[in-house]
Amino acid sequence: MRLVILDDYDLASEWAAKYIRNRIVQFKPSADRFFTLGLPTGSTPYGCYQKLIEYYRHGDISFKYVKTFNMDEYVGLPRAHPESYHSYMWNNFFKHIDIDPANAHILDGNAQNLEEECQAYEQKIAEAGGIELFVGGIGPDGHIAFNEPGSSLVSRTRVKTLAKDTIVANARFFGNDLSKVPTMALTVGVGTVMDAKEVMILITGAHKAFALYKAIEEGVNHMWTVSAFQQHPRTIFVCDEDATLELRVKTVKYFKVMTINKTPKFVWWLK
Repeated sequence: MRLVILDDYDLASEWAAKYIRNRIVQFKPSADRFFTLGLPTGSTPYGCYQKLIEYYRHGDISFKYVKTFNMDEYVGLPRAHPESYHSYMWNNFFKHIDIDPANAHILDGNAQNLEEECQAYEQKIAEAGGIELFVGGIGPDGHIAFNEPGSSLVSRTRVKTLAKDTIVANARFFGNDLSKVPTMALTVGVGTVMDAKEVMILITGAHKAFALYKAIEEGVNHMWTVSAFQQHPRTIFVCDEDATLELRVKTVKYFKVMTINKTPKFVWWLK
């Protein structure tokens, strides 16, 4: 496990984007060897996506041979709704890069059979050769994707009822009207993300400081699903200073030493 601490949100977003760029470039994807990337939505990864678009426009990266799998989608929200995760991904990322739409996979929250949709999603990931790098974000209660507190740490893609805290947190995207926030979602499981070769989790803001503390300084706990990634052999937590407010001073000092020059040089665990 590695914790990368940057001064603020913008620097954390840039570091994460550079890491993704470097991993894809290093992988050397081709028509018969795609790089498979897991992606989140929400306010936290927005800055990272903007940087990746910038790198694409400068010719530093291509997504032609990249396949993506998003973490989740609301149930019952029309795909064209401005707050659907389909809309989020296309408006904030996909339409600005050269990814083939057929390679951008997002769960269908309006599928006729939701359980079959979840099973098919797992099958698509397997057929793609698994996820090379899964990028995620968390909620203030430590949930990753929509794996709410109490979720199984070996769970797979499934239908999930959202916790009240999640509904309240997401109300800001629906005019602060709780009645408009979907109460169910399709989500990859903790086990689905754990199967990825690498996991990078973005955590920014003081409101997520306690979740970061639970993620790295306490034990694995299904009430804080992000803590499961302590057990993944290649997890990177990328955070800003505000998110470290609940961490012990010695923890922060230890991991700051590992953030050499605050730039992602190479895949740190590979020789």
